[in-house]
Amino acid sequence: MNVTRLEEHIFLVDVSPGGLENFIASYVLKGKQVAIVETGPTSSVPNLLSGLERLSVRPEDVAYVAVTHIHLDHGGGVGTLLKNLPEAKVIVHPAAAPHLVNPQKLWQQSSEVLGKEITELYGAPEPVPAERIIAAADGMTVDIGNNVRLRVVETLGHASHHQSYYE
Repeated sequence: MNVTRLEEHIFLVDVSPGGLENFIASYVLKGKQVAIVETGPTSSVPNLLSGLERLSVRPEDVAYVAVTHIHLDHGGGVGTLLKNLPEAKVIVHPAAAPHLVNPQKLWQQSSEVLGKEITELYGAPEPVPAERIIAAADGMTVDIGNNVRLRVVETLGHASHHQSYYE
C-alpha cells in the first residue's frame, strides 16, 4: 500500500485489494476537515485506514466520504469504512443512496455479473445508515476548510448514478 502526495492537500492511497497494487486508489483531501473520494471494495478498507494513519488523519477528522458510484470496486467498502469514521457522512448520487442503505441487491447482481472469484476478492458491501448519507445534486459544493472544496458534477454514463468530484 503506497501513499502519494499529488498536491499540497491531495493524497492518493493505493488500496491494493487482494494485494493487487496500482489497481484501485482512494483520494484523501486535507483541509480543516478531511474528505475521502472513493473507498475501493470492502477488502481494501484496512489498507485505506493504514493510509489515513500514515497521513496522520484521525478517524474523527474525516467529515466526508464521496463515492463516484456504488460498483463494488469504487464504493463497495463505504459501509465498512464508516464503522471506523464516527463523524463521516457519505456523499453519493440520490439514485445510489437506497443501495447503500440496503446493499443486498447490489451484492446479488454484482455476484452474477462479476462472478464468484472477483466478488470474493472484493468482499460483500455492508449497509450504510441512512442518516449518514448526503444525496448530492449536480453543482453542490462541499467545503472542508482551508480553501479546499469539492464540487459535485453529475457524469452519468458508466453508471446511471455516476458523479465526479472537482476540487
